[in-house]
Amino acid sequence: MRTHMMLGWLSAGTMLFAASASAQTEIQWWHAMTGANNEVIVRLANDFNASQKDYKVVPTYKGSYPDTMNAGIAAFRAGNAPHIMQVFEVGTATMMAATGAVKPVHVLMKEAGEAFDPKAYLPTITGYYSTTKGEMLSMPFNSSSTVMWYNKDSFRKAGLDPEKPPKTWPEVFEAAKKLKASGHPNCGFGNAWVTWVNLEQLSAWHNVPLSTKANGMDGWDTVLNFNSPLHVKHLQNLAELQKDKTYDYSGRTNTGEGRFTSGECPIFLTSSAFFGNVRANAKFDFGNAPMPYYPDVAGAPQNSIIGGGSLWVMGGKTAQEYKGVAKFFAFLSDTDRQVALHQKSGYLPITKAAYEKTKASGYYKQYPYLETPLLELTNKEPTENSRGLRLGNMVQLRDVWAEEIEAALSGKKPAKQALDDAVTRGNAMLRQFERTVSR
Repeated sequence: MRTHMMLGWLSAGTMLFAASASAQTEIQWWHAMTGANNEVIVRLANDFNASQKDYKVVPTYKGSYPDTMNAGIAAFRAGNAPHIMQVFEVGTATMMAATGAVKPVHVLMKEAGEAFDPKAYLPTITGYYSTTKGEMLSMPFNSSSTVMWYNKDSFRKAGLDPEKPPKTWPEVFEAAKKLKASGHPNCGFGNAWVTWVNLEQLSAWHNVPLSTKANGMDGWDTVLNFNSPLHVKHLQNLAELQKDKTYDYSGRTNTGEGRFTSGECPIFLTSSAFFGNVRANAKFDFGNAPMPYYPDVAGAPQNSIIGGGSLWVMGGKTAQEYKGVAKFFAFLSDTDRQVALHQKSGYLPITKAAYEKTKASGYYKQYPYLETPLLELTNKEPTENSRGLRLGNMVQLRDVWAEEIEAALSGKKPAKQALDDAVTRGNAMLRQFERTVSR
């Protein structure tokens, strides 16, 4: 009899445990982070899950930024979208136009009753993801900017001062020639994200337009115009230096970043968020510096624009699920957590309090390269040319622009023709997008 009673108790206990476990609401989070930054994602989810018992965030890597966004949109159409999707900054226009597919963050937080003050976040970041009324559409997460990473050991070997990296593009070109001659025959300098660095950031940093209507921030009817004398001169310089590999092309995305950490390219322009991989893999003394500029452009440098991504909340979920997403966003915005995330990953602290706390601690004196992108973003008050950019079909646009840049670098087209063609083809794609959103 006791045995039957005991079995009955165990059975009831098991059922109670199962009911308790099933009551936990699962939150799917699709992302595009790899390497050291993937470890940060997993740690954030685990820490949140351990902090409470009602919700479980499940992070899933879905490929590159474009792959992740495309997978999320396809999943929404199929009725099985994730709750949270990480989207890179240039996917903002596409997500904004996806009416019904997303739930704006400012609405989410209000409905869930979570404390939320848009003014607590860095304005150079939140402006990118907000309406003209200041309503935040997505949650800033892994924000970054372009910086110039450099190998201090290689600088010393080439007779260059490792504490005085080049500030202008002509200085970069000269330094790269010396570096190439002193042991880097295949790459004096390079970059990842070819259009982000050489078109998008180049434009903002020199306060020249990439397109009209404040680079699309003020309207879908924007027109590309990055075939200016500055853009043509820069591409001509790169094409000329490509001939002997003083400059060497490293691809459309960040797949070539390992050329810096391996020591092959001693100067490399890419995201400030490359820090985690640099720290983990570089076997040499390294540093970073602001992007170079052309000294003959009046007012340069201006300010940089952000890269990285934000977290979009997908539509069609239950109130309980949205409550869990809101709690997770509040968890991410905690000041101490933002400080730790900034210091571990190299991504920017998204709140003013986290930035000020890091600065007050003296952390930047020991690790100045973590403040470089913040100094770039706040170098000057943003103008219509440097607030950011919001162009439809941006993933496809970047491929077209990269294709034309590659034609110039390989000598198949003069720089001017390549950029003229990139503008013409891009404007046709923008008009197609405009027709789609105006239906």
